[in-house]
Amino acid sequence: MRCDIRFMLLLVFLTGTGGRAPVDDADIILYRGRITTMDPGMPVAEAMAIRNDKIIALGSEKEIMALSGDKTLKIDLDGKRVLPGLIDNHVHPLSAAQSEYGKKLPHIGSIGELFAWIREEAKSKNPGEWIVHPKFFFTRLKEKRWPSLQELDELAPDNPVFLNGSYAGMINTKALEVSEIVRLNEPAVVRDRTTRQPTGLIRAGGFKQLNAGHVNHLSKEEQLDALKKLFARYNAIGITSICAGNGGTADLELLNELQKRGALSVRVFQNISFPFDPKAPLPQVREALGGFPYKTGDGDEWVRVGALKLVLDGGILTGTAFMGRPWGERGMQLYGFPDPSYRGTLNFTREQLVNVMTAAMEKGWKFTAHVTGEAGVDTLLAAYQDVNAVKPVRGGRHSVIHGNFFSAAAIAAMAGLDIYADIQPAWFYKDAEMLTEVLGAKRMADFHPYRDMIAAKVMLNGGSDHMVKLDPDEAINPYNPFQAMWTMITRESQGGKRNGRAKAISRADALKTYTINNAYASFEENEKGSLAVGKLADLVVISEDILTCPEDRIKSIRPLLTMVGGKIVYNDRFPEK
Repeated sequence: MRCDIRFMLLLVFLTGTGGRAPVDDADIILYRGRITTMDPGMPVAEAMAIRNDKIIALGSEKEIMALSGDKTLKIDLDGKRVLPGLIDNHVHPLSAAQSEYGKKLPHIGSIGELFAWIREEAKSKNPGEWIVHPKFFFTRLKEKRWPSLQELDELAPDNPVFLNGSYAGMINTKALEVSEIVRLNEPAVVRDRTTRQPTGLIRAGGFKQLNAGHVNHLSKEEQLDALKKLFARYNAIGITSICAGNGGTADLELLNELQKRGALSVRVFQNISFPFDPKAPLPQVREALGGFPYKTGDGDEWVRVGALKLVLDGGILTGTAFMGRPWGERGMQLYGFPDPSYRGTLNFTREQLVNVMTAAMEKGWKFTAHVTGEAGVDTLLAAYQDVNAVKPVRGGRHSVIHGNFFSAAAIAAMAGLDIYADIQPAWFYKDAEMLTEVLGAKRMADFHPYRDMIAAKVMLNGGSDHMVKLDPDEAINPYNPFQAMWTMITRESQGGKRNGRAKAISRADALKTYTINNAYASFEENEKGSLAVGKLADLVVISEDILTCPEDRIKSIRPLLTMVGGKIVYNDRFPEK
């Protein structure tokens, strides 16, 4: 009955009080399907009508077909499930797009495969040319170890080598020489405890001291082409919107240029890395931010300015996440840091965080920060609480990026302040077993506690942190949203172990994290994230029913058709006539 009432109200809106026929027929009708709307008012529909870029009706096949005309494209769904367009809440599109532009990076799963790749690179390059892997996590190798300085020297004696692990990396002697990083006595260079000689391991603080000659700069046209091709790949896996994890005004300009050319096929909420000195006193931060030309929400339905972002600590895959207790002997052995009492890095004090948050919120920004260790999460939440004592934090949809470890106290604090959790299920899938080996089961009890967070009414926002490589399943951080949702539903890791099944969530809740929840995170829940009359026609038709198919087949689901704003951007099944 509710469906009929909504349909009749729509007809009144379309025909007017005089009972006139609709001025325009539907452009597209999808019918004979199972349309999951994520709208509580009408959870499921059989058919949908689209005009221009908006949904104009949902209901039964008979009702919706009444809106068809001679030029209406009719798509028979043949019983397939339709979902709102999927939203990835954390990707790095520019680095991902460029990572294999012109040359594919091989999948590297072992030390032997790494060595083979470096040998081939050394053969193909001139002496002095850099060999760079743009995102290399040694903990995902079969052997779970960095290559040694000596091994890299033997493989490429005449080429500087840099294996970039985001928050720590490995270089060879040639890289040390050409960068003069040792002569500068850079503290980020890790040294042997006995000999005091460099081990080849460097923390992220030393990356800027590396010779910039290894960076490949694409032209503007190449960057636009790379982004267009990446976004087509996102469409092919069902993604219609993204939040770009960090960037600046140059990123906004590229995205707007792509849209101006009619070549943008995903909607983008672009986070901004803090553009001024975030450690300055509050008056200076206020002044600098006051002169910045953007704030959260600026833009249109295609490209919007996102949150203001800081990087608070390091990473769990390099042992630089800021932990409550030391990484310990096993962490020292694995990550290569010489001090067993090492807890990771913290880039800002609580007071500095409060200053930046205060200035950001005064100027209308959503605030967020990269943080990966539990002590880092606690520091960030404590700063949010300090700000809240002066200015209400609730309603700003501020967030914690990654987080990973959420204690009961942290979850309660997030719920109380309405802080969102930007999580990456692929990290659980890829890294839970390795981290359990390092930290132990007890410390891992707070790792990705999805069900506990939902029970406390903390908003979960699903994302991939896609950075390098283009394949959705073999990327350094896979961006296949169906694999991510399967991980949340099963809590199964790559090695086949199920870790903390009590923290798993339902299929419906997993689906929310990639649809309506992510729309809330960007203040766009009235435009997308669910399928409802008046909303953007962003949707995906899928090969198997995610709500009813066998659990292990969820990760193998593939889109058959993806639409963005009523435009078909990917089609693997349906005739377009």
